[in-house]
Amino acid sequence: MKDKIEKGDIVLINKSGEYQNKLGEVIEIDYNIFFVKIVIVKLGNQEEAFEEKDLQLQNQKPSIEEVIASVEKIIELVEYIYHLPTKDKVELPNRLKYLKLDIPKLDKQLIIKNFENIDKILISTREADSSAIFWQEIDSNLQKISWWIRTSL
Repeated sequence: MKDKIEKGDIVLINKSGEYQNKLGEVIEIDYNIFFVKIVIVKLGNQEEAFEEKDLQLQNQKPSIEEVIASVEKIIELVEYIYHLPTKDKVELPNRLKYLKLDIPKLDKQLIIKNFENIDKILISTREADSSAIFWQEIDSNLQKISWWIRTSL
């Protein structure tokens, strides 16, 4: 894990005051006139600026490699979803494979379109049977992919 704070990372605010010990997401990095790194952090519905020294990295946004690994894991887990409609048994693995191929290309529209379709299929399937153990793993991998899409494209 790198120590350098980047856009999309989750940070803990160490500066005493109103925001001490709160978590936020880095939405922008800037520098002041003295070349001090200023980090804009989203805290709920508001944004605040902090010096990098006042922040502690909690979670890094996923790398492309981690996102591709998450897609691969979902592809493996899809085989265990027995109650998928016939159409989705073909479409879901295909869309996942296309997403895996699209990620390195960084084609925002294509990635978002595929991800939304995958998410829609999984949501409707989960409604039919959410008791299976693998849903938690699917959800955590979907969250990682969603985080990367939101912060990297």
